[in-house]
Amino acid sequence: MSLRSTLLAAAVLAAPAVAVAQPVSGPYIALGAGYNILQSSSFDGGRQSYDGGWAGLGSFGWGFGNGLRLELEGFYRTNDTDAVRFDGRGKFADAGGGLDQWGVMANVLFDLDIGVDWMSPYVGAGVGWSWMDGSGSVNTGAFTRWYDGTDNQFAYQGIVGLSFPIAPLPGLAITAEYRYFATLDPEFAGVELQNRNHSFLIGARYAFNHPAPAVVAPPAEVSIARSYLVFFDWDRANLNDRARQIISEAAAASRQAAVTTIEVSGHADRSGSAAYNQRLSLRRAQNVAAELVQQGVPQTAITIQAFGETRPLVPTPDGVREPQNRRVEIVLK
Repeated sequence: MSLRSTLLAAAVLAAPAVAVAQPVSGPYIALGAGYNILQSSSFDGGRQSYDGGWAGLGSFGWGFGNGLRLELEGFYRTNDTDAVRFDGRGKFADAGGGLDQWGVMANVLFDLDIGVDWMSPYVGAGVGWSWMDGSGSVNTGAFTRWYDGTDNQFAYQGIVGLSFPIAPLPGLAITAEYRYFATLDPEFAGVELQNRNHSFLIGARYAFNHPAPAVVAPPAEVSIARSYLVFFDWDRANLNDRARQIISEAAAASRQAAVTTIEVSGHADRSGSAAYNQRLSLRRAQNVAAELVQQGVPQTAITIQAFGETRPLVPTPDGVREPQNRRVEIVLK
């Protein structure tokens, strides 16, 4: 398989198989310039070789946010003749001439995900049209002659590159590329040559719809309830499962917040005597405090109070049983 076929097959087949790490979304522009190697070209009676030259290109493209990019490229390449070797007549070093070429290409590219943020490889392929101006010396048998002419031909290319995003400048990336560029065989003043190029380019790409720099939000303050209510059955001071769950939540909150004091206040409804209700509210508060200690709260941080029936949550006449007044309040301070 030829170098051209290998590159194009790799670009077309390998690209859709991977996902993008840093996808371009929306419009972008790109520029590149670098060294161009034009392969030697055979003609009837000899071969023309070329010095290294240079290549430049600019493109406008569109990224679809999933790794796929389409772009329209304009390019220019130039190489001077190094030497001409005629069959049976040796090497003619001062042959002069060369090849200038310019044109447009439509490219399809895929950005590849390799799991790093600082670099993104990409591959692609393109087709287009090239206009060429060629000149040089050829062997006509008895003598050499100078040729100089123009032609235009269908062009194609394979692309392999790396992009390096510039973190302080969102949307901007430095690129390094290799491009294999070729055309159908051009003909200049009756002389048919070949046009095969290897371009090594350094460039820059700027995506207009770049994501805004991430802003790290300050950690949200932990929302801690500062007051908890534990309710009791009528004429009871024992803790049921729901009461223990509420006490556990209060104990956990006290460890998360800067709590220095926990007030435990017992209350009763007005269904009994005031003296009895005072004692009942104290037992309730003591049981809640003991459960807090069981949950890991230091006993020295707890203060116990008993208010009997003097501070009802729901005001009632004397002798009325009110479930919301049979309670212990836990207040974190």
